[in-house]
Amino acid sequence: MTDFTGHPVATASQHEQELAALELLDHPTVKAAKRSVAEKWLSRAKASDAMRSCFDDAFDEVMFSAAVWSSNQDKLRPAVSCITRLGHPVAGAAIPGSRWGIDNPDSVYRVIPISGDERYVIRGRVGEHRMTENYFTLWDANMGTVAVLNGRTMEVDPDGSFTITVDADPAGDRPNHVQTTPEAHEFYIRDVLLNWDRDDPNHLAVERRGAAPQGPARTRDEQADATAEMMAYFADFTGKLSHGVYKMPANHFNLAWSADKVGAMRNQVYVMGRFDLQPGEAFVVDVGDGGAEYFTVPLSNIWGTTLDIVDRTGSLNKAQSTPNDEGSYTYVIAPTDPGVANWIDSDGLREGILTLRMAEFGETGPKEDLGARGRVVAIDDLEREVPTLRRVSAAERAAELAARRAAYLRRLPEGTN
Repeated sequence: MTDFTGHPVATASQHEQELAALELLDHPTVKAAKRSVAEKWLSRAKASDAMRSCFDDAFDEVMFSAAVWSSNQDKLRPAVSCITRLGHPVAGAAIPGSRWGIDNPDSVYRVIPISGDERYVIRGRVGEHRMTENYFTLWDANMGTVAVLNGRTMEVDPDGSFTITVDADPAGDRPNHVQTTPEAHEFYIRDVLLNWDRDDPNHLAVERRGAAPQGPARTRDEQADATAEMMAYFADFTGKLSHGVYKMPANHFNLAWSADKVGAMRNQVYVMGRFDLQPGEAFVVDVGDGGAEYFTVPLSNIWGTTLDIVDRTGSLNKAQSTPNDEGSYTYVIAPTDPGVANWIDSDGLREGILTLRMAEFGETGPKEDLGARGRVVAIDDLEREVPTLRRVSAAERAAELAARRAAYLRRLPEGTN
């Protein structure tokens, strides 16, 4: 029986993988790839001075995520890897952050390599407070959806434990079954924490059934080659994503859209845009959630990493926000504290990417009010422009941020670097 008495994310296996990935960064092949990818990415991005100032830290995170993720690709020796974390200490080492691809700050992202020719069992246990959004998405090699298991509605034993079977056979009488195909490549698991102070990620463990692997595991040199390849892919993927957003006019949102390709989550709606402000300006965003039980409003830079989400409000989700009287939401994006509720802190930046995610609409789908509208206003005019937003004193803001840090560290018990 699997022991789920420890932390669901900060496991011995996770720490072992992180330390191995950190060591891998010193391999000559990986070091050379990192230099090459940085040079190519910077030459293509045509970043502003403000975005260029974010590059070094963001780039280190994207590259470390590639090192962690690429190290868990052996379908005969699968492990559970959390591939998007903040920097933290492990055994005296400073593990870099691993955010990339415009991550969702509410999500604990984990991966498990899968072959359609093999049989697997995933065992786990849900937290005391069941998550609003939780999906086990089986991907093909191009991040296209093969199958999805809804963790919110899957069958769970009275003690919170569950078993998921994974193979090419029909489910039969197996309640939590994911049927694979020859294209099956990897599970991408999203545990979305709406209430940071009480939601817990699932405990997870994977076992491949069958005979012991016949071939050897990757050598260190082979792993370095795989990491170098994934580093280049991550940079290209994020570069294309950011380029698409920056082709849009500033301070404008496109229509809401949903997809299940290139990493987008099926049944989740996205509303994307970017802001570009002058000194003394703020970007006010009015959101209609369309009846979504969950939504989040995070900021990111063009390199695909979200901003400070622990000690600043670089994101706010539905549970962290104050609604308007009629149920809509109004946010103020600004580089300095405007003294109002629903402030999304751009960490001194006057430009960036805004990616709203909305999910869990119920059987009838989104309501007609789904969408977002942005407008640039002078910070000095906020009292007139957003008269109903609650005013927040410096002491209240400090208390909110202290509570935010404590709530976030429930998923990062190691603390931050």
